[in-house]
Amino acid sequence: MSINRVTEDLIKFRRPESQVNPDVLEALPFQPTDPNTRIEISNPEFTSLCPKTGLPDYGTIRIRYVPRNKIVELKSLKYYFLQYRQTGIFYERLTRLIRDHLVALLDPLEIEVEARFTPRGGLSSTITSSYPAAPAESR
Repeated sequence: MSINRVTEDLIKFRRPESQVNPDVLEALPFQPTDPNTRIEISNPEFTSLCPKTGLPDYGTIRIRYVPRNKIVELKSLKYYFLQYRQTGIFYERLTRLIRDHLVALLDPLEIEVEARFTPRGGLSSTITSSYPAAPAESR
């Protein structure tokens, strides 16, 4: 079997990013509210698919946020992440998509999503997406 045929077969099993359903995520009340509390969640076994080759991408997703009135329920977050295992999506896009889905669910005071992917071809990538966005002068 040729490499091109393998690539074609891998691409057939790939799902589009539109198949990632944020309705899987659940929020719980954060009580009592406290703007001095920062929550950090790490998923060191995150997997998605390269949208060009269909090969798996492995990485760590780290979420840091200051809740307003709600926190994310962790089991729902695990199931949310599992949807990416068959999704062909670039690192930069998935980082923003996770951020946007969590902002819509939680309305946090602030949130940062960091995606750190293992090296491929000698290159590793780390993408960070924040809400609210940092002012231009601080970047």
